[in-house]
Amino acid sequence: MTEKLENKIFEPLFSIEGIENIEVYEEHGGYKALREALKMKRDEIIEEVKNSNLRGRGGAGFPAGMKWSFMPMDDKIEKFLIVNADEGEPGTFKDKYILSRLPHLLIEGMAITAYAVGIKKGYIYIRGEYEEYARILEKAIEEARRKKYIGKNILGEKFTFNIVVHRGAGAYICGEETALIESLEGKRGHPRLKPPFPANAGLYGKPTLINNVETIASIPAIIKNKGFWFASLGSQKNGGTRLFGVSGKVNSPGIYELPMGTNLKEIIYNYAGGIKKDKKLKAVIPGGISAPILKADEIDIPMDFDSLMKAGSMLGSGAIMVFDEDDSMLEVLRIMINFYHHESCGQCAPCRYGTDVIKKLVDKILNKEATEEDIDLIIQTAQSIIGKTICPFGDAVGMAVGTLVRKFKDEILDFLREENAES
Repeated sequence: MTEKLENKIFEPLFSIEGIENIEVYEEHGGYKALREALKMKRDEIIEEVKNSNLRGRGGAGFPAGMKWSFMPMDDKIEKFLIVNADEGEPGTFKDKYILSRLPHLLIEGMAITAYAVGIKKGYIYIRGEYEEYARILEKAIEEARRKKYIGKNILGEKFTFNIVVHRGAGAYICGEETALIESLEGKRGHPRLKPPFPANAGLYGKPTLINNVETIASIPAIIKNKGFWFASLGSQKNGGTRLFGVSGKVNSPGIYELPMGTNLKEIIYNYAGGIKKDKKLKAVIPGGISAPILKADEIDIPMDFDSLMKAGSMLGSGAIMVFDEDDSMLEVLRIMINFYHHESCGQCAPCRYGTDVIKKLVDKILNKEATEEDIDLIIQTAQSIIGKTICPFGDAVGMAVGTLVRKFKDEILDFLREENAES
């Protein structure tokens, strides 16, 4: 499959030297979509986003236009926009390319979004480790303010919108939208019970719209080319292109902008150049570490939210992690549970105790002290966490760990048998 460059959103801009500077961005059509949006009725903008079939690029895949429509449209109510740039999902690195190369595309998307929903203040919540990208954003925001693309009376219209960059402290849980809100308010990043949802009571108790970097950065193209154009680029109910970050045992790792619904096998073997040294493929994590793993014979599947969900996994952040025949799934399990155990916020007992139990069982396996019953207990414990926590972190632990152990139980047993034979 060969994609025409004009049918892509990010790739044509990524290659332009100096595009992070506002003058270069303007030379290549920057902020024209904002000018066009300011001539539209607000409900027309929201309708275009609905028509686009744009779904949240942060992981959950909730329809963006529908999410926007949940916000109260009364301008007398104070509302906030938050862009989630936390990007703490292991294996995920696509948002940082937008932040570093296309900060003005994000700012333009935020301004259009804020105008459509009637918001005067926006925040970019960026992960603590992204210091360089935070500085790039702050510079771009100042450039946009001088050009009247943000601030008071934007482009001469009665529309005011300002942006603040807020740096997180490196907690993975703050990628969850309500934990992010708690962190923004200066509290410990603990997820909130829902309802109420952020659209009703978010930041400081006010209606709040939260979207991922890639989601908001897609908005200018939707306004410029219209929603049905964007929808036509993807698959049914999954509009547009997606930035897939491919890493691991492939010949050409990197970021690939491809239509939603592109086959996973095609991404690995055609775009990413196949498996290094012609080794056999063993497994693929299709959407960041929280996405349940797929075995080699399960990758002939469209990369969209619905298809992967039917297959027992999820698209998540679009981070494709590839493992070959030499990779140890026990080592993957060790890294996975150490991460989850460390990053659990501890608020919910099933997650707090469950990750601890699983970690101890995995350590028992690595120390050559486990039995098959211990392996089964990992699966049972993982299953017991699912649906028992305030936020989806517990579900991610349960599904990712449980699926890996279930699918590669024989490999773990072989490891134990080999060690027992040696002893």
